[in-house]
Amino acid sequence: MVEIKKVEVRNLKIEDYQELKTSMIEAYSNWPGAYWKEDRISKLLEVFPEGQLAVVADDVLVGCALAIIVDYKQFGDEHTYKEITADYTFDTHSADGDVLYGIDIFISPDFRGYRLGRRLYDTRKELCERLNLKAIIFGGRLPNYHKYASSMKPKEYIDKVKFKEIYDPTLSFQLSNDFHVKKLLTGYLPGDKESKDYATLLQWDNIFHTKKNSKLQENKSVVRLGLIQWQMRPYKSLDELFQQVEYFIDAVSGYKCDFALFPEFFNAPLMAEWNELSEPEAIRQLAIYTDDIRERFTQLAISYNINIITGSMPLLENGNLYNVGFVCQRNGVWDKYEKIHITPDEVKCWGMLGGNKIRTFDTDCGKIGVCICYDIEFPELSRIMSAQGIKILFVPFLTDTQNGYSRVRNCAQARAIENECYVAIAGSVGNLPKVHNMDIQFAQAVVFTPCDFAFPVNGIKSEATPNTEMILVVDVDLNLLKELHEHGSVKNLKDRRTDLYDVVLKSVSNKNVSDGILDEETTPVKR
Repeated sequence: MVEIKKVEVRNLKIEDYQELKTSMIEAYSNWPGAYWKEDRISKLLEVFPEGQLAVVADDVLVGCALAIIVDYKQFGDEHTYKEITADYTFDTHSADGDVLYGIDIFISPDFRGYRLGRRLYDTRKELCERLNLKAIIFGGRLPNYHKYASSMKPKEYIDKVKFKEIYDPTLSFQLSNDFHVKKLLTGYLPGDKESKDYATLLQWDNIFHTKKNSKLQENKSVVRLGLIQWQMRPYKSLDELFQQVEYFIDAVSGYKCDFALFPEFFNAPLMAEWNELSEPEAIRQLAIYTDDIRERFTQLAISYNINIITGSMPLLENGNLYNVGFVCQRNGVWDKYEKIHITPDEVKCWGMLGGNKIRTFDTDCGKIGVCICYDIEFPELSRIMSAQGIKILFVPFLTDTQNGYSRVRNCAQARAIENECYVAIAGSVGNLPKVHNMDIQFAQAVVFTPCDFAFPVNGIKSEATPNTEMILVVDVDLNLLKELHEHGSVKNLKDRRTDLYDVVLKSVSNKNVSDGILDEETTPVKR
């Protein structure tokens, strides 16, 4: 290896041709005459100058990456190098195409080992993202296959390279740069004796690609959350309670939040009016307000241009008592979510039942899910929601002691890591001396993130002051989740062993089956 003092990747120029020719002859020393003529390089620079890259070490060109843009549907996966390049004329280049197609990439042998090829690939990826192309695709040689051709078929060879049992200087490098083998090609590059005329069709997907001529309003990438740490205090009426509700909505809306999150049973102070009744009777009286509360939240969502997660409240339905809440969107649409797991105390004191519907919700900020308090302690629920595509999970909760709060907090943080999503939790603080079963509260609102380099090292985006009435305003970047899913240090969702286990939906009402999630009457869906 030659010692390098400085290195840069820049656009190729026609003045570089002689150095490019020398470098390419050295790189393909086992393939005499395999270098691009000057007129071909000139054509590439004419039709697509920004796609032609050079890596320069100590002012000497030592490597190159050449590419065109193609309308990939015109070729499909069954094509040859000659076809995709229009007999090496590059007339297939189309500025309106959707795929960045790699024509060539090489590094002079004396300069290998410095990861210069990786720099070229990274620059190509940045170009692909900047031009909003779907993917990078190219045919990759198998230069070491001739050593094993007598003992194994190409598929076995590719598998052994993938699992690092065999080293191939081209394929091993491409796999390490996040390309995946899409197909085995035959006759792709006639005359490639080392590869026995085989090649791999490789692809890198641009996770930030958006369709052209897409809808005017796309989902936001940076979403602002407003968490309300609600103080329990006496209220004489629903109107008085909603004066405080509107105060907080006005506050978080003033900070241009996209969501407001209220706690579980934030309306419990209204039960003081029926404190002489038994606990089951009092909470059923509270349920009388639920429809009115939903309507008021819906109007506030429209008036303040904010999506509201209403916490939770009791709902009487066919004589049964449930713990429910509503997603009230700023476009006037509302949906109901249910608490699935009921705590022993809710059963004992109120005779409450668990709901049966596990749902996710499409919003103008992407798909979200809601788990009410105890539900967050059951990882199956959030895994089902994750499989359906949620990016943010909201957790309204109500806990009286630090023990209970710690269960909610620690499980919520685990869900963020497991499901590669943001988790926002909000609860109530203070005391309610005149409401049975609601005497004391403990809470600290938090927004949790996955744990990787793009996120806080402790997985906490922000947290409120414990046991203090306040709001917490936090920005979360959904694009970071896309990058984590594809390129994270660990890949919790991709690495699930769905060949060994599955999450099963048994409820008849849950027929929305996603990857890796089963209804009891369905067959496994493998990712």
